[in-house]
Amino acid sequence: MELSELARRVKETAYLEGDFVLRSGKRSKYYLDKYLFSAQPDILAELGKRFAAFTDDVDVIAGPELGAVSLAAATSMASGKPFAIVRKAQKGYGTDKLLEGAAVEGKRVLLVEDIGTTAGAALQAAETLMQAGAKIVRLVFALDRKDCARENVEKAGYEFHAILTKDDLGI
Repeated sequence: MELSELARRVKETAYLEGDFVLRSGKRSKYYLDKYLFSAQPDILAELGKRFAAFTDDVDVIAGPELGAVSLAAATSMASGKPFAIVRKAQKGYGTDKLLEGAAVEGKRVLLVEDIGTTAGAALQAAETLMQAGAKIVRLVFALDRKDCARENVEKAGYEFHAILTKDDLGI
């Protein structure tokens, strides 16, 4: 799938107009519903392939719950590398871990994320991974809203990439 076709599919599937409050607390006249685009097999498979292009020098793919779990799984399938899920908080039962799936200690990790606005959730996940002994190689977002995600990720000392930007979607 060409990048322009991927952008068209994401926009037609997940672009909503209205008055929305984003995770960052900011208000927006549009919203990109990650659950709508990541639930489409053609989009998910293509994103997995595109994220996999960033895995040559990593051991593990990681995705923060809940929105990036399917992206991490798709990337794992496309690259043949294991993935880990980064929880926002311990669940209080079972193993009570913040990280599920592949071990990350001493591993080079690619952190995949769905939508970058301020990158707050991604940076929180990166911190959790670092505390577990991972080396974050880079953060790659499915879509960059071109707010301040790039600046915040780079300020934190990480490499930033995005598969699509709001410009690619014509927003």
